[in-house]
Formats: sequence, structure tokens, C-alpha cells
Amino acid sequence: MSSPFHSILLDVFGYAAFRGAQQAIIERVAGGGDALVLMPTGGGKSLCYQIPAIARQQRGLGVTVVVSPLIALMHDQVGALREAGVAAACLNSALSWQEALDVEQGLARGAFTLLYAAPERVLTERFLGLLDDLHARGQLALFAIDEAHCVSQWGHDFRPEYRQLALLGQRYAGVPRIALTATADELTRGDIAQGLQLQAAERFISSFDRPNIRYRLEEKKKEPLQQLLHFIEREHPGDAGVVYCQSRKRVEQTADALCSAGIDALPYHAGLPAELRQTHQDRFLREEGVVMVATIAFGMGIDKPDVRFVAHLDLPKNIESYYQETGRAGRDGLAADAWLVYGLQDVVNQRRMIEGSDASEDFKAVMRGKLDALLALAEATDCRRQRLLAYFGEQSQPCGNCDNCLQPPAVWDGTDAARKLLSTIYRVHAASGLTFGMGHLMDIVRGKGTDKVLQHGHERLSTFGVGAQYSEAQLRAVARQLLSLAALGVQRVATEAGHSFDTLTLTAGSRPVLRGEQQLLLRQSSAATPAKKTRRTGVASAAAQDLDPDAQARFINLKAWRAEVAREHNLPAYVIFHDATLAAIAQRNPQTSAELHDISGMGEKKREAYGDEVLRVCRS
Repeated sequence: MSSPFHSILLDVFGYAAFRGAQQAIIERVAGGGDALVLMPTGGGKSLCYQIPAIARQQRGLGVTVVVSPLIALMHDQVGALREAGVAAACLNSALSWQEALDVEQGLARGAFTLLYAAPERVLTERFLGLLDDLHARGQLALFAIDEAHCVSQWGHDFRPEYRQLALLGQRYAGVPRIALTATADELTRGDIAQGLQLQAAERFISSFDRPNIRYRLEEKKKEPLQQLLHFIEREHPGDAGVVYCQSRKRVEQTADALCSAGIDALPYHAGLPAELRQTHQDRFLREEGVVMVATIAFGMGIDKPDVRFVAHLDLPKNIESYYQETGRAGRDGLAADAWLVYGLQDVVNQRRMIEGSDASEDFKAVMRGKLDALLALAEATDCRRQRLLAYFGEQSQPCGNCDNCLQPPAVWDGTDAARKLLSTIYRVHAASGLTFGMGHLMDIVRGKGTDKVLQHGHERLSTFGVGAQYSEAQLRAVARQLLSLAALGVQRVATEAGHSFDTLTLTAGSRPVLRGEQQLLLRQSSAATPAKKTRRTGVASAAAQDLDPDAQARFINLKAWRAEVAREHNLPAYVIFHDATLAAIAQRNPQTSAELHDISGMGEKKREAYGDEVLRVCRS
């Protein structure tokens, strides 16, 4: 039997059935209960509050306020809701004074079903005054707090303003609240519930698995940019993608290198002028085949469904960051790649940032544990997906769709090499009281008589040349593993000239390795996993790869028509229709209005608005 929620799902959004826990969440929230929702990117989180918002508004309960962190996300979500016939608006700093006033007046008279606002806006006395008035009139239906991991100090995008949103539960008793995120381990979930005072909320934890994403983690070579170019040119020519780098300088260098190679790439980081950042983000969202090279300043809430790859040229801080960032690939459910290269210096940099922060020792300990979990994922020889899901408390079978499953790596015993490296660090420090970086230590272990080695007399150490059989790649892998086990430490040393560099030191954890009480089994350093065959069929969309030639021609024509409509409405093309919807139309080849029914993603309002034009394109 169809429920009112199924009717909204079909008539407004054009979908025939709920996915996963969506229906249970919607029933809980629409019925006035609180909920904490963990659902992977692309899992349909927005519907979990949009459908209750529509249902409660239909029952005369007023407006739903959605707390959202980014202007671009608000704009696109509001645009998509309006396209579906839902009265929605947003309040943000991009509006003029008059535009903001018009929205406030519309809110006061009940003109909207959903209103989006940033946490900073929601917490102002002016906005709270508007909410007070609505609440007094019984016209405040629901609070939806999106990207709720921003509440947690243990999360990867902590924003202090989010913790103040607990005020909503205190000030507006009886108004249900739903907090949603795609990424949170058990510690972060508890912090979200406590920070928002949602301890009594029902928790809905969906599977974190994104089976369409292929996880690939490789050792960083001397020219990581060439590794990236090889990956994109061979496997994703013409595809939309995101490349994450740690520094602004690296972002710009990488974007320039990709452009020089003929790839349509744009830089994005906080140091660029705001207008230029917005222009680049708009191009990425609205055009096809654009690669965004960015720091982590880019990406939260990006809804672009056809991102075919996310690449990391530097190691993220933790698994939550990695999962959140890679989750921006393949939101349409089609095949996508999560590709990462990492090296010893990445590990040293991340460890130094933790130790050099002003945070409490408890906080540092948690951050060290999160970094170590990411290193364990990077160095793993078993299924990547199993390890990733296990971090979030989910058990699974080997996936068959990660680099380790597709090409199991060879393993070697690095215990002897580790003992020789640690012994060298001990003897160098005992001889001079100095500490050195990995490059110099490797030269000693491998017996290379460099000027620096000779200058310090380190060729006379008993460990000089004891590891000549090990390559630099092997010794760097040993050092990474020792760092992840806290059997090596990082110390920042300043020179008289005012420069500084990172050195490696022994820790309490070094002792069991030196004594041979702890074994280190490491993945064998090797070339990258062989690339899968490049797909090039003349149709730049994974959604249309299985269509016959006539249907592909219709798909291309439908995309051209959609692009015109999107430009007219100043919206990304996918807000009008997703590629999957266009592919379904192209395959069905409808000739009458009746044949447009039951096409996924085409609700009643869109059939009314675009049905005749879609039929015209198909008939032509």
C-alpha cells in the first residue's frame, strides 16, 4: 500500500522506491522524532529531510530550516527543489541586503517549505527572532543539520559554530531535529550526539560501502606528477575529476602541469580571490570534463554526480578525510576511481603537524591513532575495502574491486632492515648527540660515502653499509611502517642559518623491534597496478556506455538540450536531469506523454515543465 511518503517520492522527485533506511528515517522524522543519520555520499541523505519537510508542510506545520555549510551547496539544492516544484530559498552572504530582506519576509509569511542557511546565520539574534515568531505560531516544522561531522572536534571539518547549534533543541522544544553526515567513526558519532544534545535521537547507520569506487593506493615515485598524468591520460581522458594536494603551491603547480598536458584543469585554494574560486567551482559544476586541483578547502557538499575519479597527491590526515574526499567520486553509482600516492615525507609531515600543534595531549593521541589507521590502510596487503569499512565498524568480505584484490602484492620481511635502521639512528646519536633525516640515514645504512657522511665521520660507524642489499624504496617503506607503529619519532631541528628540517628519533616503541621481538611484514614496492582498459565510445558519460548507437545519438541530443536549459536557469546540468535519467529516456525513446511516466528521476513537475521538449528531442 502506497504511503504519503511514497507519493512524494514519486510525484515530486520521480523515484519509484526508497533505498536502504530512507523510509524508516523519513517516518521517524516526519512523525516528530529526532534522528542521527550516517549515510554514504550518494546514498540519498537529502531526501531524508526533504520528504519529511514536504509532508509536515502539507500538514500545516510550517517551514523546515536546513543548516548547511556552503553557499554553492545551498544554491544548487534550492535550485533542484524549485525545479521539482518545491518552494525553497536560502539565506547567505551572497545575497544583497534587499534579496535577504525578501527571503526573511517570505519566511515570516510562510512562503517556503525549506529554507537553507549557514550555521553562522542561524545563530544570529535577527534570525533567531524570526524562528521565535514561527515557533510561537506553530510554523516551525523541522531542523535538518547537514554535514553534522562539523560538530565534532574529532572530525575532519570541525567548525566551532556547529557545536552552538545545540541551542536549537533547547530553544525550540518539540521541533524535531535530524543530523546527517557521510563520515563519522564511533568516537565522532558520540561527539556529534553530545554536541547537538541528540543523545536520545534514533541512530540510523547505513553501510559505508561504495562498491562502485575502486580504491588504489600506490607508493609515491620521484615524479608523482608523472604518475598522476599517466593515470588520467590512460584511464580517465576527458573525465571530470578532483585532485587533492596539501599545499596551495602544489595545487597551482599541478594545475599548470595538467593544463600543459592538454587536460582542462583549474586550481582551487583559499589563497585565490573569492570571485576566481567561485568561477572555477561554477565551471567544474556546469561543464563536462573539468578537473579541479584543490586543497581540502574544496569539495564539502559538492553534488556533481559524474566525477569519475578523485586523486590524492598527498596523504590526508585520517581515514575520515580520505573517505569523505573519495566519496565525491561516482555519486551516480557508476564506476569511479579513488587513486592515491603517498610517501615517507607525507607521513613525516602529518606526524610533525600533530606533534607541533597546541592541542592537548589527549587530542594529539587521538589524531596519532587516526593517522596510524590511515597508514595501516595504505600499507595493507589485504582488501582495502575491508579495512576501510572495518574502521567504521562494518564487517565485509573481500571486495574484488581494489588494487590488492585485483593484484595481490608480494610481501617481504622488513624486520632485519628495520633493526639496522634503528640501530644506525642510535649509533649516530650516541656518537654526536645529533639527529638526521631519512636521506642521510639511508646513505649510512646502504654504505654510500657522501660528502655529508664523510664530514660527520659516519663511515666509521659499525652500521655503515650493513643494509647495502636494501633499496631506498624498501628502507623508506620500513620507516613508514615504523612511524605508524610509533617505533620512530619525528623531531624538528633548526639550523644556525634559520632553516629547519625533520629528523628521525628513537622512541619507547623502538625497543621491541631492536630486540627482534616484533616482526615487520611489508608490501613489496612495485610498479602501479596495470590500468584497466580506457573506455572511449564517443559518448562522454559512463551512464550511456551500454546504449545502442541510436540511443546514444538520442542521449547526445538530450544532453545538448539539457545544457541549454541549465544555462537559462543558471544551474548545473545535473540539477535539471541526471545523466542516468537522460540515458533512461534515450533507451525508452518515448513518443507520447504517457511513455514519460515511471522514468526514474522525472517527477510530475519536471514532466509538466520539460515533457514536450523531451519528446521533441526524441522524435528528432
